[in-house]
Amino acid sequence: MKILTKKINTKSVYEATIERLEFVFANMEKVYVSFSGGKDSGVMLNMAIEVARKNNKLPIDVLIVDLEAQYQHTIDYIYRMVSRPEVNAYWVCLPIHLSNSVSQFQPHWICWDPEKKNAWVRELPNHPSVISDVSYFPFFKKGMEFEEFVLEFGRWFSDGVESACLIGIRSEESFNRYLTIANTRKVRYKNKQWSTGVTTRLYNFYPLYDWSTKDIWIVNGKYQYDYNKIYDLMFLAGVSIYQMRLCQPYGNDQRKGLYLFKILEPETWVKVVNRVEGANFGNRYSINNRTVFGNFRMHLPSGHTYESYSRFLLDTMPSYLKNHYVKKINKFMEYWKKNGFPDGIPETSDVKLEAQRKAPSWRRICKVLLKNDYWCKGLSFSQTKGEMERQLNFFLKLQQND
Repeated sequence: MKILTKKINTKSVYEATIERLEFVFANMEKVYVSFSGGKDSGVMLNMAIEVARKNNKLPIDVLIVDLEAQYQHTIDYIYRMVSRPEVNAYWVCLPIHLSNSVSQFQPHWICWDPEKKNAWVRELPNHPSVISDVSYFPFFKKGMEFEEFVLEFGRWFSDGVESACLIGIRSEESFNRYLTIANTRKVRYKNKQWSTGVTTRLYNFYPLYDWSTKDIWIVNGKYQYDYNKIYDLMFLAGVSIYQMRLCQPYGNDQRKGLYLFKILEPETWVKVVNRVEGANFGNRYSINNRTVFGNFRMHLPSGHTYESYSRFLLDTMPSYLKNHYVKKINKFMEYWKKNGFPDGIPETSDVKLEAQRKAPSWRRICKVLLKNDYWCKGLSFSQTKGEMERQLNFFLKLQQND
């Protein structure tokens, strides 16, 4: 009898994933696992160890990008996994540039910033696999974006040979993850839809792409895989297994779970409040509405319109941040002036069209400002490499002047 409910032909998703991993190890000269300490990447690593052992490919290489302000339970789990003899880890604790969407005054921060050492959430992990020397990687520079670091690590690791990065994402988790698999225009390895080309010699593989959340926990139970015990605390706190997330909690999407730090690890929470500006503000709003920074309901203060409240919010910001938002808003207004709204945008539009970013309104602008959506993705903008570099240079100058 099959233990998993989801089937691929006559196979369980577990059996199908074993076959996918066998394919990767048979075709790739080098393989590493991207491991965050979460439930999905934990199953991915445990299964990769199984297959690597069967194919005499141990130890398996593992990349961990430690973001400093994380649950202690996550760090404990990472420590247990990297201490296994089957694992050769790159436990990266370097000053990497991260978004901070719970503060208007500090929209970004740098984890493991040596200039902020006295305020670190915790000390560097005491493990031989930890990499904290900024000169360890030839490509690294202080303040690199997380996405840029991951890409450059892959290039460095592959070193010109065909290589695979195993990533434990599931298409069920989000629409963007679904598109990663469903997009027919992406470069694939040997027509495997669960792969994407990163460089000419490096590929990402997603062997768990068709798993459900239930599948993850069924496999953990059946095969007695080690997992992050923070999920037990989340369950006791009343969090559904479908809502459990482990990411740095200050990004645009992840901050909706920020309130859990205070509930699950109060000793960590105290350090987080001291380390990351705006964290306690985010917690206060998250207590009142668990999804306040996601799809939240917004109530205008008495006497304000969406336009007047947006202008009020802009006036409360530091000048450099206000100027950044004003430039984006002006471009947004100019676009819609040429596309059906010559006399200016309305206070509100159809809610569904706003959510689909197909109609302009001052309400959309207001939400962007309240959510500290620095790159104004809610106004259909995206961050460019040039903007990221200019913003990072400016941010580093601010840090030096503190």
